[in-house]
Amino acid sequence: MPAGPHGHSAVQPTHRRIGILSTYPPRLCGLATFAAALGNELRRAGNRVDIVRINDGDETDPIVAPVVGELLHGVPASIRSAAAMLSLCDVAIIQHEYGIFGGVDGDEIIELLDAVATSTVVVLHTVPLRPTAHQRSVLIDIGERADRVVVMSDMARQRLTAYAIDPSKVVTIPHGASTPSLERLKDVDLIEGERPQLLTWGLLGPGKGIEHVIDALAMLTDLPVRPRYTIAGVTHPKVFAREGDRYRQSLFDRAEALGVAQWVDFDDTYRDLGQLTRFVASATAIILPYDSRDQVTSGVLVDAIAASRPVIATAFPHAVELLSGGAGVVVAHGDAPALADAIRVVMTDADRLAAMEAECRLIAPSLRWSAVAQLYVRLSDQLIESTEPVAI
Repeated sequence: MPAGPHGHSAVQPTHRRIGILSTYPPRLCGLATFAAALGNELRRAGNRVDIVRINDGDETDPIVAPVVGELLHGVPASIRSAAAMLSLCDVAIIQHEYGIFGGVDGDEIIELLDAVATSTVVVLHTVPLRPTAHQRSVLIDIGERADRVVVMSDMARQRLTAYAIDPSKVVTIPHGASTPSLERLKDVDLIEGERPQLLTWGLLGPGKGIEHVIDALAMLTDLPVRPRYTIAGVTHPKVFAREGDRYRQSLFDRAEALGVAQWVDFDDTYRDLGQLTRFVASATAIILPYDSRDQVTSGVLVDAIAASRPVIATAFPHAVELLSGGAGVVVAHGDAPALADAIRVVMTDADRLAAMEAECRLIAPSLRWSAVAQLYVRLSDQLIESTEPVAI
């Protein structure tokens, strides 16, 4: 179970000025969603939150509050400007993934960290098991410059230790959940009625592994009640720009070829947070069939557990860690028969399904954004107090 307090309904107000450097909505990506959710919770607690958004050249929306400025890839003056804005804050929380910064493997972040004149917390969303030499050097440089490095799973922490990053700088704070617990959702009905519902949601593209679920459904023709499988989401914007809707169309074609198209729904409806909450909570189980063996953080996994929905997932590190207590079933990557067996369990074993739901409810409190934001507040307070001058 991830570290964190249980049962806290709100962050205690501290009235700090906190900067967040990240991609930001309306951009569609997990880091943007993360930054918006964390910023909203910190602000709700009484802190001032300044957002400096990362712009790779595609952002055209005007800069409006809470965004105070932006970091434009490859523009030295922009790096200095972003660092200056962050330096006005008591602490700067910097989201990191290799692909969101400019330079080779996003090494522009090093120049930025050198220029920020306040306490820095770098949140690592990706910690590769087998990085290239340059990826490794970027992470090591981040570890040397940042005051603290946040990871979201124990596996990520172990990997950083192998990179020889000072373990005293590494803090584990779980990914927050954008969906509340089912305590508020007792009246939720199943999607489109009483048939069992399986759900995968998020931006689509190669590597999601959804084709293996479609293959698994073709192996379940003997079930007395066939489940409906909903694939919710649009193609990732960067994938769409590169290859269009090819992956999504391949899933359509696969379902038709295997004779299971009538059991598969493709849903590209946009949902706000409240609508998404009800949608996720209405599923019988969530399926995360990702091909990646390297994923140490999954916001979708956390949202599913926070909504008390059992999860069937491939054995990526974050799933192995969060589901080890019984909140779901972990299967091998690319193994359609194993997925079919897991689906059969959640469709036919009511006691097992209830036990999974109960375990999710035990984990959920530590994953709510209120609890996660409280941990960031405590970390910020520790850094600020350690740098405040002491009267003599």
